[in-house]
Amino acid sequence: MKTITTTAVIGPDRVLTVQLPPDVPPGPHEVVVVLNGAALAPVPPLSPPYQLAERDPSVTFSREELYGDGP
Repeated sequence: MKTITTTAVIGPDRVLTVQLPPDVPPGPHEVVVVLNGAALAPVPPLSPPYQLAERDPSVTFSREELYGDGP
């Protein structure tokens, strides 16, 4: 028997999808779902995405430039 503890989001359609680790073989398994009776607080949205731009080719990010330990 293997116990996997995770948090899941159940949508309005009441469908629960679970991604299992690779060591769980395909085929029939007995599965037990336990709901604790209380919904968790909503997950806050991720921070806004970073705006990426092309890197200035004059910047080399060499060790000497980063750490100042060059000759």
